[in-house]
Amino acid sequence: MKTEADVVIVGGGIMGLAIAYDLAKHHGQRNVVVLDQSYLCSGASGRNGGGVRAQWSSEDNVRLMRESVQICRDFAREHRINTWFRQGGYLFLARSDEKAKGLEESAKLQNECGLPTRMLTPSAARQVVPELSTEGVVAACYNPDDAVVFPWPFVWGYAEGARAHGVEVETFTTVTAIETTGGRVSAVVTDKGTIRTNIVVNAAGALSPEVARLVGVELPNHPHRHEICSSEPLKPWLEPLVADLSNGLYFSQSTRGEIVGGVSNHKVPSGADQRSSYRFLSLYSRALLQACPILGSVKILRQWAGLYDITPDSNPIVGKVDGLNGFFLSCGFMGHGFMMAPVIGKMMAKVIAGGPVPEVFERWNLRRFAQGSLLSEGMIIG
Repeated sequence: MKTEADVVIVGGGIMGLAIAYDLAKHHGQRNVVVLDQSYLCSGASGRNGGGVRAQWSSEDNVRLMRESVQICRDFAREHRINTWFRQGGYLFLARSDEKAKGLEESAKLQNECGLPTRMLTPSAARQVVPELSTEGVVAACYNPDDAVVFPWPFVWGYAEGARAHGVEVETFTTVTAIETTGGRVSAVVTDKGTIRTNIVVNAAGALSPEVARLVGVELPNHPHRHEICSSEPLKPWLEPLVADLSNGLYFSQSTRGEIVGGVSNHKVPSGADQRSSYRFLSLYSRALLQACPILGSVKILRQWAGLYDITPDSNPIVGKVDGLNGFFLSCGFMGHGFMMAPVIGKMMAKVIAGGPVPEVFERWNLRRFAQGSLLSEGMIIG
């Protein structure tokens, strides 16, 4: 392992690897080290449902994710790896007038940002998914450009791309300390040795508060276990990913035919607990059958859990940390860091390389929590 680096990135998920890749390829910063405590895809980047969408309720997220969807669409060609990118859209369901109004406002914003999102009546929603039960559904909205991918190739593609441009990716490496000198980071200490550096990026997802505490910084985000499961493969029939805003249900069909989905579950152990539970299966099966009764006899083959990275206002924490030069944050992405990483990695790399700080990074800065300048985002799933 290198003993000196221009940039050390803590976290070898898609966020950290995307930043490293863009730093090396587009900004010529090849003396970069990425550290991960386990194997690639061991964390949230390898444990999510692979949804990639531009349907959001805030303009920042809509515009960013419109670009991110495009990056994901072109990823297979750029990295020469099959991502199973399938652009079947996202269909959101609302079961109350309040949720329906929120969807209408979001759809209007998305149209202003150039998305072809349209509101649907329950009967029109069944034209998109004929097998859907619309009992209790007030309204729906649909953007055909949203997509579903297989997550692992994105992690592998960024990792191999970064390595090809000189980045060192160290797995099974634990960060034990981060040294500072004169108000600036100066080294990262690991169980394999010390790396001298002036720039550290905390891209450790739900574990980012632990990394931040190594330099005396307290973050307001925390891990929340989110479970997911996969069924036996079925013949292709489901085009979009279906999401129910009333209970956090979402489900889609993979290119191999499996029904992959999850649901909100607020009664989970605190901390970084990634065990599976029977409660999840109960909640998920009831919500899934309410939305799509035809799946009543489908067999569940696999169940697993990952960690959402929860912030108080459901928005990320990105950018420099006041009072500590060289320490950057890229965390707090709720359960949507995977889909945002391609565009955030591109923007963060430009900032680290000395470029201007984007306006959205200023809004997402850590200081907003101390100032009480909290943001909002209504289209959170799971």
